[in-house]
Amino acid sequence: MLDKHRSRATPYLDQIADAVPGWTPDGLSWLAFGLFALGALALALLPLAPRLSPWFVPVLFLSAAFLVFTGGVFDALDGHVARRRGLASKAGDHLDHVLDRYADVLLLVGIALSGWAQPVLALLALVSLLLVSYMGTQAQAVTGRRQYGGVLGRADRIVLVSGASLLLGFALIFDALVPRSLSVPLRGTLLGYSLTPIDLLLVVFVIAGQATAYWRARTTWRSLRSPTGPSAPPGPGSPPRDRSRP
Repeated sequence: MLDKHRSRATPYLDQIADAVPGWTPDGLSWLAFGLFALGALALALLPLAPRLSPWFVPVLFLSAAFLVFTGGVFDALDGHVARRRGLASKAGDHLDHVLDRYADVLLLVGIALSGWAQPVLALLALVSLLLVSYMGTQAQAVTGRRQYGGVLGRADRIVLVSGASLLLGFALIFDALVPRSLSVPLRGTLLGYSLTPIDLLLVVFVIAGQATAYWRARTTWRSLRSPTGPSAPPGPGSPPRDRSRP
């Protein structure tokens, strides 16, 4: 959904691009991937944090929020810089998507290892998110145009993961500072399963991801079945597509 409002972010991306004139699009793609990987590592280390200090748990959540959100900014910036400086290429587009998929996997693995999520839910969420990306690229393979529609794009996922981590970090700090009677319940039980806000986020990923994958597949199918046929693929001289989208 956030992709619909992409134009609103353009002035801010312009300012950041002007501040990093020497950075290449590929370098920005690798930087974004590194930040995502560190965010995933922060989540994966959560089970070890209480052994060192209870305060390490909220610190890791807040660190993950910062790293994932900043990674998302640079992930949007690589394609913006490529187009703005005339450096867009198919090779850069390919690199961007390879790193994006590995980043998606690492984040879901980090969540699964965090101790704050049911591993089965994390697996189902990963399957849903990979299907979303696959339906987009499959549309490009058969129609020549990538499909970006649906309720759960990559920008939405990044904002949700970083937002949930941020809220949990502050909630844990609040819980440690106030009397127990005012503490915030961060774990509940449903049908015998212990659930956390991260589990609820994964449920959203599963449902919204499947809905988005279905929407993209259905839209592509309708395009192929249309009497006018699918949109013609870009010719050899056409510019490569936006490399910063999901």
